[in-house]
Amino acid sequence: MRIYRVTFYMTVPDDTGHDHRAVQSTILVRARSDVSAEWQAKALLCERARVIDWRLRADICEVAPLTDVAA
Repeated sequence: MRIYRVTFYMTVPDDTGHDHRAVQSTILVRARSDVSAEWQAKALLCERARVIDWRLRADICEVAPLTDVAA
């Protein structure tokens, strides 16, 4: 299994009208694949933020593998 960092972003405009991605949350999860890590992190975000859909707190998420863990 690997450890993945899943980062959630919200796109926000600045004073000049340009969009920027603001980090909303970063979650570390242990999973077998990046897809599994993404689903786990989305569920955790919903639980922690007490929302029914993760998109109420973020626009996009990025998954990055950090390390391999011996089984």
